[in-house]
Amino acid sequence: MKCIKKGLAALLAGVMLLSLAACGESGPAGNESLPPIQQDGGNVLVAYFTAAENSGVDAVASASYVTVDGQAVGRVRAVADWIAERTGGTLFSIRTETVYPADGAQLIDYADQEQEENARPVLTSHIDSIDAYDVIFIGYPNWWADLPMAVYSFFDEYDFSGKTIVPFNVHNGSRFSRTIETIAQLEPGATVIENGFTVSEQRVADAEQDVADWLQELGYGRE
Repeated sequence: MKCIKKGLAALLAGVMLLSLAACGESGPAGNESLPPIQQDGGNVLVAYFTAAENSGVDAVASASYVTVDGQAVGRVRAVADWIAERTGGTLFSIRTETVYPADGAQLIDYADQEQEENARPVLTSHIDSIDAYDVIFIGYPNWWADLPMAVYSFFDEYDFSGKTIVPFNVHNGSRFSRTIETIAQLEPGATVIENGFTVSEQRVADAEQDVADWLQELGYGRE
């Protein structure tokens, strides 16, 4: 079963790579508009999960980090920072009791094991008042064409009915896969924006302007 799963994932990655050649390596996936946000961005939450902040090691030892402006930061966190800066939103890091491997190959194997077990990692960070937010940006890496299981835990914990969810992710060839559809299934009472932002992990360090352009398309441009 595991070998079949990995074979299908590899095939999917190959198909997605062909798609990348036509569509570019980063950017939006459609044309949509978001509801207005408060002038100070106080009703926007930028939640994200990155193994880099859950590996329990120094930045230089983790495969999930990238260097931005001379500083080591988790790849998904880098995108989250740019979104928060442009929208005025509040950053929220999804933290777990699980300590994820720092080594890239070991991390992917561990992610595969979590999926096989349909695990729900215990979260150690929690949102004080979800009612304060109308727009939820949610960021994550693409692991085996799926959400990290910690993100499933996140959606299990909160009811986002009536809110707008905006996905963004970092990938290694598979872009979003079907993760946006999965989020819509997990949060049927929410509006899930299909025009998410996705970027190859190799291009994260240079993606700041791409993020700005995407937010501008959504009506969230900020000088």
